[in-house]
Amino acid sequence: MKKKITLSLLLAAFVSTLAIAEVTSLRGDQEISENNNLPKIKVVPKNQDRFALNYVNQPPMVPHAVDGYQINQSNNACLQCHDVDVYRKTGAPRVSPTHFMDRDNKVLTQVSARRYFCLQCHVPQVQTEPLVENEFVPAGKFGQ
Repeated sequence: MKKKITLSLLLAAFVSTLAIAEVTSLRGDQEISENNNLPKIKVVPKNQDRFALNYVNQPPMVPHAVDGYQINQSNNACLQCHDVDVYRKTGAPRVSPTHFMDRDNKVLTQVSARRYFCLQCHVPQVQTEPLVENEFVPAGKFGQ
């Protein structure tokens, strides 16, 4: 019995060593103890044209800076321009009707709690080089 346990432990240690050897990091071959040179933070232009969508139901990217936007339980700065009662005045795209539905598809009078924190899905767009290799190809006519 002890031989089986010892053999199992040795095999598990060997397999985990092989698995760890194949893990690669965004840090490249840089040792953990070395300081990492952070890339410069990209400046988001104040306003820019919107990027094309790359697939069906992709959350559109935000074509402007959002620094200082407060989004918490009592305030959502995005809705000051994008809410259904102000978007015509501001010229901003209207919040999607899907954002007014709960998980049972019941239509609500205000943005659903699960869609309230905009920056979970909608991110500021910046034209920059990808951090990792990406072979993604937009679906159909998307991305044009």
